[in-house]
Amino acid sequence: MEEAGSPLQLQSSPMLQEKINPDTRSSLPSFVSGDTITGRPDLESLIQGDAVLRKGDVVIRADRLEYNQATDLAKATGAVRINRAGNVYEGPLLELSVDAFEGFFNEPTYHFARNDAHGQADRLDFVDAQRAVIHNATFTTCQRQPGPSWMPDWILKASSISLDNEENVGTAQGAVLSFKGIPILPVPYLSFPLSEQRKSGVMPPTLGLDNVNGTEVAVPYYWNIAPNRDATLTPTLMTKRGVNLGAEFRYLEPSYAGAARLDWMPSDSLRDANRWGLNVNHQARIQSAWTNNGAALNLSLNRVSDDNYWRDFTRTNGSLTQRLLANDATLTWGNGAWANTIRTLKWQTLQDVAAPIVPPYDRLPQIATRYTRGNLYGLDLTFDADYTRFQSASTLTGQPNGQRTFSLAQVSRVFQSPAGYLTPKLQLHATQYQFDSPLVDGATSASRVVPSLSLDAGVVFERDTQLFGRALRQTLEPRAFYVNTPYRDQSKLPNYDSGANDFNLSTIFSENAFVGNDRISDSNLLTLGVTSRFLDPATGAEAARVGVAQRLRFQDQIVTLPGGTPANDRISDMLLGASIQWDPRWGFDAAVQFNPDTERSIRSTLGARYSPGSYRTVTAAYRYQRESSEQLDLGWQWPINDLWGDRGANLGAGQGQGPGRWYSVGRLNYSLNERKLVDSVLGLEYDAGCWLGRIVFERLQTSSVTATDRIMFQLEFVGFSRLGVNPLKSLKANIPNYQFLREPVGTPSRFSNYD
Repeated sequence: MEEAGSPLQLQSSPMLQEKINPDTRSSLPSFVSGDTITGRPDLESLIQGDAVLRKGDVVIRADRLEYNQATDLAKATGAVRINRAGNVYEGPLLELSVDAFEGFFNEPTYHFARNDAHGQADRLDFVDAQRAVIHNATFTTCQRQPGPSWMPDWILKASSISLDNEENVGTAQGAVLSFKGIPILPVPYLSFPLSEQRKSGVMPPTLGLDNVNGTEVAVPYYWNIAPNRDATLTPTLMTKRGVNLGAEFRYLEPSYAGAARLDWMPSDSLRDANRWGLNVNHQARIQSAWTNNGAALNLSLNRVSDDNYWRDFTRTNGSLTQRLLANDATLTWGNGAWANTIRTLKWQTLQDVAAPIVPPYDRLPQIATRYTRGNLYGLDLTFDADYTRFQSASTLTGQPNGQRTFSLAQVSRVFQSPAGYLTPKLQLHATQYQFDSPLVDGATSASRVVPSLSLDAGVVFERDTQLFGRALRQTLEPRAFYVNTPYRDQSKLPNYDSGANDFNLSTIFSENAFVGNDRISDSNLLTLGVTSRFLDPATGAEAARVGVAQRLRFQDQIVTLPGGTPANDRISDMLLGASIQWDPRWGFDAAVQFNPDTERSIRSTLGARYSPGSYRTVTAAYRYQRESSEQLDLGWQWPINDLWGDRGANLGAGQGQGPGRWYSVGRLNYSLNERKLVDSVLGLEYDAGCWLGRIVFERLQTSSVTATDRIMFQLEFVGFSRLGVNPLKSLKANIPNYQFLREPVGTPSRFSNYD
């Protein structure tokens, strides 16, 4: 009995469970109804005229229905209809053991809720609650249209189809897949998914055509080893190259996960050699009582057979299409206020005789630690220490291998108020080198100690205003950043990992003009900037932002990278940036580096985005760097039907906008300097409702004079399979905000088709 005043609580009912437990099913009551009911209670019943038997998630309707409670056997004739958990079967004659769901159905039609597929057959045998065999069957996801002459756009006909709802796998024997009335794939045996879940089996072949490989034919085999492990084997025949054997293995465990992929071409006709590529990624969490949350291990291995691999195999593995391939093993852990790292990093550099690159140094090993302590008597303390052994076998580096021990101690104090902040900071850099061979001056070691002082201050003003009739809160945020680092001669030190900081609105407020630890710039400069933002006062969302910053140098910066010249400009280039998100449909971004002496821009980036709705997006960008490059970039996805006023329907994410619609997709990257397209993707997508068609042309620049061209054509039979070369990965990677026309939306509930 409920206590007085206790809230009422709803009790769960086994009748409302998505999946009814077999033990529960046998104890559920049976309900019958009809025009006339005769028989003996708890033994047998005969229901005639609008006969209905309901038990759990099974509903049987017929003109005439016999039900024997003792044997749980139902016999139905005349307009028989079964609805079991949303799956519907209709036909003239049924015999079925209701709880076990064993029996047969003559001349049925059927409709499956999970993938919206339907068909008809001569006979359907229910093996048990999860399995069925359909004889002389058809299968399609095309929805029936009015008219006796209607035929689905695609249909699978088979001598038998076996359905396993426990494994979510369908298999067809003596099958023929027809499209638009034309048989396109006759196969003696075929397996296909009944849901979005993974399944083992031969996947549909893919066909491709490009100017390097020729015609490609790949027949993948997917092996669903376990719920947390799988493998894919992909033999590919390339008419101009030979046979490539690809294998990928993936695994996911509670404390570790990863993937490994190997591609091997035993005899490449293009290069007259064996070719291979290997990519391995592994992440693990190692439990340890003396760490904060255990240790994290990350492994990344990328190796290829030769220097031309990145150029010849542009799509086999995205991790191996660069000229610098990292082979990295990193172990990190925390212990109290300490964060520690042990790392080994070895590079494979793919050289090009026409454009050689200086390979980066291997780190064998790197050991680093950081101590962080905040608010110690109002002070923030940080200490970094790093030991690295740098090693390279290349003569292009022009300097000896060696060891570097680096440390950085810094202390700062933040004075914060609602109106602004003031942060003074002291830093001390200390570095020690040991070289494997003497430098030019004969030295085998070197050291450097550099102090640095910085002062960062900012103020925030706010006011309520209106702009274009919209209530906004505007901020004005001036900022001043001063840094003073004395000069220390570093011209004789090697450069293992330092480079120039990119000059932008973020890095202009930094102490060092370089990244890495081999160069500490001498500085006596003041950076002034101001930012103004327009915010929605109710949500805090940023509608617009504009900023400007400039650096004032009080003395020359003498420390440079090898081969560089001292910086003697007293006033730096001006940086201007703006971002506008006034309307969710529109977005604008701009960044300009302007030289006040020449009154010309040095570098500019302008971008715009227009996304008024699903499957409608256009992005454009202009990038300019004086005496280097000038490019236009345009990407889009847009329904062509809009041109004749067909705006489609809003069916939700991953469902398209209705059948009979064309979509244009593409991206164009054009070099104004060279007056030619660099990379381009152009394509069309057609959504027929139960099938999708895609044709995409892709051009990837592999050098200043060579490119790889490829045509990708694909037919996707919704809820069944895909044929052809899948361009979706390329479209997603190249077109900002691209949306798939079909995406998994979850398994439908049995109550969505409740009888």
